[in-house]
Amino acid sequence: MKFWTGTSGFQYPEWKGTFYPETMPVSKMLPFYAERFPTTEINYSFRRIPSAKTIHGWSDATPERFKFSLKAPQKITHFAKLRDCSDTLNYFESIIALLGEKRGVVLFQLPPTFVRDAALLNVFLGDVPKTMRVAFEFRHASWFDDAIFQTLRTHNAALCIAESADLATPAVATADFGYLRLRREDYTSDDIGKWAATILKLGSEWSETFIYFQT
Repeated sequence: MKFWTGTSGFQYPEWKGTFYPETMPVSKMLPFYAERFPTTEINYSFRRIPSAKTIHGWSDATPERFKFSLKAPQKITHFAKLRDCSDTLNYFESIIALLGEKRGVVLFQLPPTFVRDAALLNVFLGDVPKTMRVAFEFRHASWFDDAIFQTLRTHNAALCIAESADLATPAVATADFGYLRLRREDYTSDDIGKWAATILKLGSEWSETFIYFQT
C-alpha cells in the first residue's frame, strides 16, 4: 500500500516564519512544500474550477512523485446538491485530467445540513466520469449506514474517514483506496499510533491511502 500524507492546502501566509521562511514569496510556497510532503489537498477548487494554466503551474512546480487531491466545486455539493451535475462533472474532469499521474482523489464534501438520500447518491455516482476517483465526506450522521456504504462500494467510491471535534466518521472501507481527513488540533503520539493501526487494518483492501491533516 502506498501512503500519501499531507495537509489541506499549502498557501498560508501565517505559515511564514514557522514552516516557510519569513521572506518566502507566495509563488515559491508550493515547490518548498513539495520538497517535504508528497501530496496536498486543494481547497481552491471548491470556490472555483482551476484554469488549465493554473493546473499546469501546479504540475510544473512539483516533482514527478507528487499527488494533488481536489475538493469538488461547491456548485456541485452545496448549490446543486448532487442534482443534474453531469455537465459540471465532465468539465471538471477535463480540467483536472491535465494533472496526469499527479492527480489524486476528488473529495465531495457535503454540507452538514445535507441529510441522507440514497437514491440521489446512486444516480449521482452513475454520472461521475469513470476516470475520476472520488471520496465522499458526509457531515450528517444519517449517511452512516450499510446501504450507503454498499452504494459507495458498487461505484468504487471511498467513504472519507474524517475526524473533527464535531463528528467522527465510521472507519469503513468502501473502495480500493482510502481517504482520511484528520481535523483535530490536539493529536498526541498515541492518537497517531491508533490511526496508524486503523489504517493498516483497513489497508488490506486499499492500494493507496491519502491522509490529510488540518492546517
